[in-house]
Formats: sequence, structure tokens, C-alpha cells
Amino acid sequence: MQRQAAAPLGLGIEGREDPALSGDGRYLASVVERGGRRTVLLQERQSGRLLSLRHLGGQQPHSSPSLSWNGRYLAVVVQQGTRRLALIEDRATGARHPLYLPGDLEPERLSLAPDGRRIALELLDQGRSQVEVFDLSALLEPDLAPGQALGGPSSPGAGRP
Repeated sequence: MQRQAAAPLGLGIEGREDPALSGDGRYLASVVERGGRRTVLLQERQSGRLLSLRHLGGQQPHSSPSLSWNGRYLAVVVQQGTRRLALIEDRATGARHPLYLPGDLEPERLSLAPDGRRIALELLDQGRSQVEVFDLSALLEPDLAPGQALGGPSSPGAGRP
């Protein structure tokens, strides 16, 4: 088997960091430096068009973007005053979902499940790091891949005509 290097797609913006691709591969979120602040850009890969994000402009810097399967949800760590906050923007409804954490826990990094129903957070607690998974099913509708059953492949009736 011969190895072949992956060809870059040339999305036209230099200095990107923290890339996150939606499950369907349609959207790319990444962090860039703009005006001395780190900000998240969301780009449609095929056209190269930058998409607006309603709730992220006023809270910078941004880090650790993560996208759901179809790119409906964008989760990111934002700065709110002196504290960091995990925030999810629902691009379909325009809703903003801040995730308030107990005590002195602050998010460092995050990863949104492809269906948007769970989020893993790396949390800092008095200088120590821990990872927790939170259930978002009461907060967000599922963002499922085409043909995926709500309960997943092991749910009764899944995969049957």
C-alpha cells in the first residue's frame, strides 16, 4: 500500500488554530487572531463563505470550538469578565446556551458529541484538571446524521425497514 499525503483544501485564512469539523464535513470552525483577540470563525467549506455567529462577538477571547454533526450547534469556551464559560450557539434557532458550572469550576477545553446531546469538558478546579461529561438532552434537540435513529443503532426498530 502506497502512502499518499492529504492535500489541503486552501480555505484562505492564515493563522488558524483549534480546527473543528462538523460531522458531515460541511463546516469548519477555527480560532484566529483578530484585533489582538482570539475569535472563532465558522466557514462553509465548499463555498469558503464565512458564516455569522450571533452570540460570540462580545465575549472574547474564544477557544476550543466544537461542532455537532450538521453544524447546528457550535460549542466554544468564551471569556466572560474574569471567568471562562462554555457556551453553545444554536445556529438554527439563534438561541444562546451558556453552561453554568458549580463552584469554582472553569472550562479549559470542550468536545461536543456529534448529536449535540452530551458535552465533555476539561475543567480547572484550583489548578487541577478533571474531565466531566454533561448531559444536554434536556437543553438541546438532537442534531442527527441522515438516517440515524433518535435512539441510535441499538434502539428497538433501528435499521429495520
